[in-house]
Amino acid sequence: MPVGRRPGAYHCGTDAAMDIIDGKWKVLILWALGEGTRRFGELRRLLPGVTEKVLAAQLRELEADGIVHREDYAEVPPRVEYSLTEMGDQLNEALEPLAAWGKRHVLGVEPAAR
Repeated sequence: MPVGRRPGAYHCGTDAAMDIIDGKWKVLILWALGEGTRRFGELRRLLPGVTEKVLAAQLRELEADGIVHREDYAEVPPRVEYSLTEMGDQLNEALEPLAAWGKRHVLGVEPAAR
């Protein structure tokens, strides 16, 4: 199911994908959730410098776009867990070559020999 936040405004697929991950913390949220299901506090600790307000807003946007699943447990105290949807997993896979490029060309880390 296409997500599209600006129907008709995209010039290419890259433009559409970048609209979904636009924001300082979204790619890092995807990376953290790619490691497994996380609670809000865990995400906050993994992303030093992000405020609660910004993290909550970015998670809501990713959830609205179908990238993140939010599981709200009816417990006391309340418990909420975040995980990637299938589409979120696919987006993380698509970002892997970009991460490899960054490691090589920005961080100067050569890929491991096969």
